[in-house]
Amino acid sequence: MSTTTATKVLTDRINRIEVSATMAITAEALKLKAQGIDLADFGAGEPHFSTPQHIKDAAIKAIEQNVTRYTAVAGTPEVRKAIVDRHAADFGTNYTVEECVFTTGGKLALFNAIQVLVDHGDEVILPVPYWVSFKDIIQYAGGKVVYVESDEKENFRITAKMIEAAITPRTKVIILNTPSNPSGAVVSPEDLEAIVRLAHARGIYLLLDECYVYLNFSGKMVSGGTFTECKEHVVVLGSLSKTYAMTGWRAGFALGPKQIIGAMSKLQSQSTSNAASMVQRASIAALTGPQECVAEMREDYIKLRDRVLEGFKTIPGLTCTVPEGAFYVYPNVSAFIGKGGIRSASDLAARLLSEAHVVVVPGEAFGTDAHIRLSYAVSGDVIDKGVQRIREFLAQLD
Repeated sequence: MSTTTATKVLTDRINRIEVSATMAITAEALKLKAQGIDLADFGAGEPHFSTPQHIKDAAIKAIEQNVTRYTAVAGTPEVRKAIVDRHAADFGTNYTVEECVFTTGGKLALFNAIQVLVDHGDEVILPVPYWVSFKDIIQYAGGKVVYVESDEKENFRITAKMIEAAITPRTKVIILNTPSNPSGAVVSPEDLEAIVRLAHARGIYLLLDECYVYLNFSGKMVSGGTFTECKEHVVVLGSLSKTYAMTGWRAGFALGPKQIIGAMSKLQSQSTSNAASMVQRASIAALTGPQECVAEMREDYIKLRDRVLEGFKTIPGLTCTVPEGAFYVYPNVSAFIGKGGIRSASDLAARLLSEAHVVVVPGEAFGTDAHIRLSYAVSGDVIDKGVQRIREFLAQLD
């Protein structure tokens, strides 16, 4: 079958999107690992911690008790109550069980929210740099992405004024990811409140990707759902993946108005249906059990962040903002583009992988062309080894 014929077979919507850049990098890294090559892997955004034992025990017990059947599409009442109670305790929100849906990972919550809110031609405001999947999911729904460029000199921070300047009569949705993947930037509490109130006043829906909300290093943690009088236009998208080191469990959720949550549940009923029943039991244990593990992981990430930033100081020409959350650094590599045949950040990432055996994600995947992303959710030894390899590779460029 020719390429032309194959293209005609596929829908316009699938041709509007690309394979996730982080997943593509991960696949290439796995090929090299299978060949026995020692990699310093900063690619995937995945905690290096093991899932806490009490969470694993809850899943094992659920299986042993034959908790292996279908549940309600939106999740059991017990897991949704655990979510709303945890959120209320930590952020002062007042969601009900009916305003919560449990999903197969945080990405599905995002995907479903955009599918039920964004129609063809609707504008969606998206700050840059952005997480790799935002743009493609918006385009899959037929929406038009309206980019809001942040300033690296201001630590990539997004303000209410920047968002307001991008609003047009066609704006349907604003997406905020704070703390941010890839930059680690955090929207200040004042600007977050201003953006929530702005969206509510204009009748625009605000999708808040808060999967790193517990990995905020800048001070008091705050959720956009805290401003309860504006909840009619707010959808909080959450995940247990980063908070409790549960990436492979695929445990996500959304909190929002009943009409939107109901529509997301309806869409889920025709796609994945319910998330795995034993995962729901494990999630209840995570949300209702001891929370010391969350604080301990957060403190470790701060130490790892500082370790990689200290390492970067030994690389002439490499500059990097100080992340205020999440577990990524987003260094500027523009000083090396044009050297040694490197034409772009993508070229640099490819050469680092093939020649230095360091896994990074190029900035083009996040909407910028002068950066690479490194996840420092790794051991200190991997950081030291990876920084040394990057330093040696960059030093030998012409």
